[in-house]
Amino acid sequence: MKGTPRIIFIVILMLGLGVVPLLADYFDEPFYTVMFSRMLILSIGAVSLNLILGFGGMVSFGHAVYLGIGSYMVGIGTIHAVEDGIEWMANGFLQITLAIVFSALTGLVIGAISLRTRGVYFIMITLAFSQMLYFVAVGNERYGGDDGLSLYMRSDFNGLIDITNDNSLYYLNFVFLLLSLYLSHRLINSRFGMVIRGAKSNEQRMRAIGFPVFRYQLVAFVIAGTICGIAGVLSANQTEFVNPSVMHWTRSGDLIIMTVLGGLGTLFGPVIGAVAFLFLEEFLSGITEYWQLYFGPMLVLVVIFARGGIDGILVRLDIWWSRNSTVKNEEVD
Repeated sequence: MKGTPRIIFIVILMLGLGVVPLLADYFDEPFYTVMFSRMLILSIGAVSLNLILGFGGMVSFGHAVYLGIGSYMVGIGTIHAVEDGIEWMANGFLQITLAIVFSALTGLVIGAISLRTRGVYFIMITLAFSQMLYFVAVGNERYGGDDGLSLYMRSDFNGLIDITNDNSLYYLNFVFLLLSLYLSHRLINSRFGMVIRGAKSNEQRMRAIGFPVFRYQLVAFVIAGTICGIAGVLSANQTEFVNPSVMHWTRSGDLIIMTVLGGLGTLFGPVIGAVAFLFLEEFLSGITEYWQLYFGPMLVLVVIFARGGIDGILVRLDIWWSRNSTVKNEEVD
């Protein structure tokens, strides 16, 4: 059956992610719940970036800004709840709402300016905004400055879910990952997604047809930012620590690498890439502190010999499987 190897791999991956806490508890290895929880959060960030990079062709080196915004919504809310007694600021629903609002507004501003340029100029503007907001966070001593903030408590969801438990937080992350994948699927397969992908291939033709390309791209930019902002809220609760490095341009580079490694412009590619990236990071960092020296050549080989990333390899396996099945069926006939 056509597509079987790829489908089987994705199903096993998602089911595997769904049972990680159960296996970690069974083998008494809580570390893996925390590690895979981080994978889920970065997968959400990579899925959001894929909307504009993989499907829209917009290379943003400022995407981690939204991770920072979401993280600081939790950090700021927590510090006021604990130190100033403003308990409602620790409310998780409020923090997610604020992360969505501020991420959307930031995405609107950055997108409105950067999308008027193309190529390296677009990249440089997103990079400039990233560094500007990074240094704003570094210079804000009230909220930790360069040292960051330690969270004395996790977000409070009014008793609906207790994320002080790592397993509960893991499944909250998993639910948000599924929601981000569902939203991405619906968007890309809608008229909106067709315009975004069409603009990536031939923007002038899409304009000639009559589509307001700038408006569509701006909306995609805002949506991607809001999804990544939610990932920031989850990240802050996972690490129980917030500092400016979360929005540094190198973190955006990590998200780009995850997306490219997994497969640009594919639905599950960013998830595959995030899992592979963090697995390699964990494995190589256990061998040497200079693990990037080994990871770099690996990434180069993937880009050169595995076009479409890991998902591209799975697609080629699908083709081989289909041809092999066809030959066998003809022999039987």
